[in-house]
Formats: sequence, C-alpha cells, structure tokens
Amino acid sequence: MLKYKSVTSAIEVYQILKLQQANLIKNLDSATIQSQGFVTVEHNPKVLLDMNRKRGSIIAKDKNKLAGYALVMLWDFRNDVPEIAPMFDLLDTIEYKNKPFNTYKSFAVGQVCVGEAYRGQGVFDGLYSEMRKQFADSFDFTFTEIATRNTRSIRAHERVGFKSIYNYTAQNGEAWDVVVWEWK
Repeated sequence: MLKYKSVTSAIEVYQILKLQQANLIKNLDSATIQSQGFVTVEHNPKVLLDMNRKRGSIIAKDKNKLAGYALVMLWDFRNDVPEIAPMFDLLDTIEYKNKPFNTYKSFAVGQVCVGEAYRGQGVFDGLYSEMRKQFADSFDFTFTEIATRNTRSIRAHERVGFKSIYNYTAQNGEAWDVVVWEWK
C-alpha cells in the first residue's frame, strides 16, 4: 500500500534524484520516450535539498521504496535551476485572469515522475491529490511547463485538472505548454 507524504529526509531527496536519473530524456531510448514520457531537468542535489527544506515535495512511498514524486518549487528558487528560469522569466511578463501571473500565491511543480513499476496504478493522480490537500489552503494554484512532445505527461496533467494557459517555443526549438491547476 502506497503512502503519500511530504519529503522529510535527505534520504528521500536522494531517492528522488535516483528515480530522476532513470527517467531523464538523455538516458532513455526513443521508444520509451514516446510511450512512457520523460523528465528533462537534472536537479543539483544541493538545490533539491534546499527546495525540500523550504517546502517538502510530495512523494509516494511503497514501504521504503520511492514510487513517485512531484517537486514543489517556490518562486524563491527560480534562478537556481537554469533550465526552468526562462519559464519564470516568461511568467513575469504575462497576465492570468487580468492580473499579473507572478502576483498570485503559487508555486511550480518542478518535475513529476512515477517509477516504471508503479505506472498505471493511480500514483500520478495520488501525488497531485496529496499536493492539493497540503497546499490548497495556502496557494491559489500550482503550475508547470510540459514539453508538448511529452504527450503522456500532457494527458495526465489534463486528467488531474491542469489547464493550458500559454504555449511557447524555447531557443533550442523545444515547444512548451504552461499549465495551471487552480485551487480557489
């Protein structure tokens, strides 16, 4: 039976990093990328530890094994993960519902990943359900960006309740979809 909770130890952060390595786009073949999805950002261990000290990310545990994670990335860390900084810079320039996006109480899902053995069992939805339970009273919404070619992730985020609010193409040619999940 899986337990959903916030990260509470450095060991759990290192479990996240290990699962992340197994699912990084650079470590996967094209068939796996197409069918299973992928993660793009390789987090610095110190930054990830700091992020989780400030606000614990949501994880799914199967006893001592990590089944999945959804990283909580506060705006304070916007410049600590270079691959994600352009998203925050973009969000500084757009409005959402006639209000500057960056004036809402929100945070980024810095990445979400479910271990291969746990896919198709509701872990993704469970992670986000726990996130909403823990953070909906303190935040208006959460947001993230998804590579548009990561169709598995796009569909899963839509299923949970995320809505697309902005699309753009990065300098490297990768197309991204910025999505928001409102809680208020």
